[in-house]
Amino acid sequence: MTESNTPRFTPQGLIRTPEQTAIQLAQNKVVLIDANAGAAKTTTLALRIGEALARKLPPEQILALVFTPEARDVMRQRLLDIGIPYATAARVDVSTFEDFSARMLAQSGNGAAERLPQARQLKPYVLHALERVSERYVGQVDYLDIRTHNIALSQFLDIQLTLKATMALDGDLEYMEHDEAAELLKIPVTDYLTAQEYETLRQGGDEGTLFRGPFDATYDLARQLSHSAGYAQTLPGYRVVVCDELHDLNEAAFRILNALLARPDCYFVGAGDKDQVIYSRLGASQDFLEHRFAQNYPGLKHYPLTYTYRHGPHLAYAMKEFKNKPVESSLPLHTGIKQLHYADADGCGERVVEAVKAWKRDGFPLEGCAILLRDRHQSIAVENALLKAKIGYRTPAMAGYLQRDEILFLRGMLAIGLRDLEAVKSLEVRAAIVEALAVFGEVNLAPERLEMAKREVARTPQLLGDFYKLYIDGRDGEDGAGGSAGNAMRGAIKSAIDYATALDPATKADQALRAICGEMNLEQAAKRIFVRPYEASVVSKSVAGFIAFAEHSGQTLAEFWQTLNAAEAFASRKREKDYVTIDCVANAKGKEFEHVVLPFLEAGEFPNPMFGAREEENLFYVAATRAKLRLSLLSPSDAAQRSAYIARMRLAPTAAAAEQAIVRNGEAVKDQAPTRYYLSATIHEAPQVKALGAKFDWTRKAWYLEPGADLAPFARWLRN
Repeated sequence: MTESNTPRFTPQGLIRTPEQTAIQLAQNKVVLIDANAGAAKTTTLALRIGEALARKLPPEQILALVFTPEARDVMRQRLLDIGIPYATAARVDVSTFEDFSARMLAQSGNGAAERLPQARQLKPYVLHALERVSERYVGQVDYLDIRTHNIALSQFLDIQLTLKATMALDGDLEYMEHDEAAELLKIPVTDYLTAQEYETLRQGGDEGTLFRGPFDATYDLARQLSHSAGYAQTLPGYRVVVCDELHDLNEAAFRILNALLARPDCYFVGAGDKDQVIYSRLGASQDFLEHRFAQNYPGLKHYPLTYTYRHGPHLAYAMKEFKNKPVESSLPLHTGIKQLHYADADGCGERVVEAVKAWKRDGFPLEGCAILLRDRHQSIAVENALLKAKIGYRTPAMAGYLQRDEILFLRGMLAIGLRDLEAVKSLEVRAAIVEALAVFGEVNLAPERLEMAKREVARTPQLLGDFYKLYIDGRDGEDGAGGSAGNAMRGAIKSAIDYATALDPATKADQALRAICGEMNLEQAAKRIFVRPYEASVVSKSVAGFIAFAEHSGQTLAEFWQTLNAAEAFASRKREKDYVTIDCVANAKGKEFEHVVLPFLEAGEFPNPMFGAREEENLFYVAATRAKLRLSLLSPSDAAQRSAYIARMRLAPTAAAAEQAIVRNGEAVKDQAPTRYYLSATIHEAPQVKALGAKFDWTRKAWYLEPGADLAPFARWLRN
């Protein structure tokens, strides 16, 4: 088959672009699709599968790999959308890398491990690993810092996820000193030793792998393939492999793809957008799309997908300018791009409300509106403005600001000062407040004692006032926080609690909060608690934003406490409709919304100076291209303070060309005609319709007529 052949698969309800047709017919062993956001990557991969099926390839010899369960479900649906019968589509192997890896390991006799997808399920194993590190290395290794609170455990799980995605743990570290290996991996020595002990526990020695957390199956399969030259031969012999969202590819997944492609009769088509690489922390890199595949497969061919089907030409051309690459829209749709300006954080929140209200006035449902933030600390002003306007919201992947650890700590100190933890109605939130007090007080209580404190205070909130005396005082050396450093930390939390206990409820809230932060030296504490400087900076900004909120409210301590609890009650309501979504941009990749609001587009915020320029550009590109009908850009009134990204979109110069494109696209839609007329003939009527000149579509298992055919003899079988 050559690329000049006529496609044998014709999709249902879709007019293919020449770019899609070329990909559908491509026959190079490795084909990479360089796609723009919203350019129907998944649909195009489905077309490639449809063509393979139309050429009589058994569905069982086709594998579609994706990175998330959501993407897996979308791929399965696209196969049906383009007209592949359900029974045929169900036989195509559509799987996430993780599920595929777990299945392959099981088939080789190494898959009996329990799967633990939630971080809370892994906590006992991490604690056990930390115990082993303490037993083996305390007094022998310098700079050990063993902490067992949830923030520390979460940070460790993030670190080991990065190590596995990049296959760094599979490196030649066996003969290195511990500190040398940790320095090479750019992680604290405690985390390096914990990772080693954790993997020893997980792998289970002679008993085989005991459990697998997120990404562990992918890591285990990639490791097995690297260590056993013949293991790749145990993988199924797929003839066609496709992969979506290739910009999320990491080293472990790349090794699995290479093993599949080692068979000479296996062909690969992968789609990605190098401008959507935002997960470098998890090993994602544009290097795979630009170099790594080419190094392994010199005969590969790149195909473009430049047309977006998500938004209209105004946004498409703005992104064309921003990323300096070809972008077109096939839609006769005016995606409005509106700019609003603000003087300060509160003003930004007010502009968000204006944008949301304007959307609702125009007759659109609030559920179609998403407010996407660069960093979570920015949500304080946004949430407060929405609360004031009585606009419901959800924070699906990002906790609302009242549930974040640093704010829970400050709420705990206010509750101690006012002796009113009862006002916090949720037992779960009360328990979280207790843990935040221990974490930011840097008191490393043993896990069992911390759980006891959380449980007891949650059920009997009056105990919070005696938190220090009951759970901390007099426990030097017992829980790993002894010595002068431990005493200094305990002195800080005791001093802060004493200050809070003596507070007058009529004290201005912002004054009390500033004093508490000063007693605790909270900014320095955040730098010690959080491994990554970025996380510490977000915590500091979050605290500053919370204090600013208290100051602008002008409220006393008692009044501010009532405001916080009322806000929590409003925000926690379960809503089926009439709500907007608030989330961080990184959590929105792969999603789309009718209206996207991007607040705080100012210098020092977006782009964030703590990250590389390329990844920040990609993050903004992802944020803007989530929009379908409207994009609202919120930036400072002072033009000099605005994000440079806005100017790079060149909104005014591209407007005229966008209007012309809308007209052109509208005319093209009018001219589109059906490419096939499908018939409802039964299997018994097949000889009859065939004799009349109908043709058979092997993919859909249905008879059809080409455009221009005489339809009259087929009137009884013509489908609507």
